Amino acid sequence: MPRPARRIMMVSTHGYVAAQPELGRPDTGGQVVYVLRLSESLARLGYRVDILTRRFEDQAAVEPVSDRVRIVRIPAGGRELVRKEWMCDVIPEWIANAARYIGAKDLRYSLINSHYWDAGLAGDGLARRLRLRHVHTPHSIGSWKRANMDGDPAELERQYNFKRRIRDERVVYEAADVLVATTPQQREILASDYDVPMEKVAVVPPGFDDTQFFPVSTATRSALKREAGLEGPLILALGRVAANKGYDLLLRAMPTVVSRVPVARLLLAVGSTDPTPGEIRQVEDLRRLATELGIADRVLFRDYIEDEHLADTYRMADVFALSSRYEPFGMTAVEAMACGTPAVVTTEGGLWEMVAWGLEALYANPLDVEAFGHALATVLLYPRVAGQLARFGSHRARATFTWNGIAQQLVSLPQLLPESHRTPATASLGPRAVAASESIVSGEEVEWIPAASS
Repeated sequence: MPRPARRIMMVSTHGYVAAQPELGRPDTGGQVVYVLRLSESLARLGYRVDILTRRFEDQAAVEPVSDRVRIVRIPAGGRELVRKEWMCDVIPEWIANAARYIGAKDLRYSLINSHYWDAGLAGDGLARRLRLRHVHTPHSIGSWKRANMDGDPAELERQYNFKRRIRDERVVYEAADVLVATTPQQREILASDYDVPMEKVAVVPPGFDDTQFFPVSTATRSALKREAGLEGPLILALGRVAANKGYDLLLRAMPTVVSRVPVARLLLAVGSTDPTPGEIRQVEDLRRLATELGIADRVLFRDYIEDEHLADTYRMADVFALSSRYEPFGMTAVEAMACGTPAVVTTEGGLWEMVAWGLEALYANPLDVEAFGHALATVLLYPRVAGQLARFGSHRARATFTWNGIAQQLVSLPQLLPESHRTPATASLGPRAVAASESIVSGEEVEWIPAASS
């Protein structure tokens, strides 16, 4: 009897999933980076990885990422972008097309790992058809996002499709064999809001590329700042344009910073390579807010930072600000910490629970704009505090959040071990986790289909 294949199926259906993703495009942000980096790290452990996503516009059917990782795009729902809140409507067609493709190519997988609730529906459908184990990573959770968003409930429902999302999340969470929470807080929410058994949830944080994000000398940091035409105390915030990122809250915190550090400036690098009209309006609103607050001369607006310049952008800053209203994790803050840049992180997310306050990072609630501003000013005013955060924050990032370590945690989850190897605490799990589990830790290779195949 042939041994199961050491090939893993990643499913991430929304946004522009690509080997070199244009971060900041609609629905294309940290999750795409997460899936790519995790897949590459799984490949270094000896696995073949197919990242299954939706094909639209003029995208290629198959795109190589590395020798052992490729992106496979499955058509569904026409040629236009479908936003993630409504991807659920095209998932049944996507499942049928993906199953046909997998059958036609005679692909054999040992595991499905889906990402976000739309892909969770897709992963569940394929897991049932192919009799595979399904590990689901929510990234964000509908009930928590709805509870933490400001605005008219009816308008939020029209925009984010919360009722459908939460209903479908319950289905996915019930059917999946294992759920991967990125923080302990997410695990508690899954248990309290969705009645998921705690033993079914593994806490595995996201990772970062430690070959790209690492500390440099003080002299190098100063030189980078000079080369960018910058001087004086510099606060950095960057990411895609979205209301939940709290850039407006950070601007409202700046008067407090400036009252204590008059020469401080904020570098706000938000946007994308191809901004939508809505994103352009949001940036214009931020510019107007800076003017209304009387800090326009203290704020530098920049566009999307390309990946090749990202690490040096972190390094030239004196403090990084993660001011999100809602943030499942906060990978940008981890990358900044890894580069030796002190970070002030939101308490409206998961990362703050995983760092030691005053040693590895500072945290504050950005909804309390004065408190958040004072935290930023503290880093700028006290070199010993900044030095301690830079040193131990970088240590924490490297010790906990590297991608190779994250990949090893995923394939070593006790919930995926054969039943005979489990402890009583991990025995009550989903149905597919019980059978044929040996393939996670052993198995022979199957023939690799060239990346040019469609």
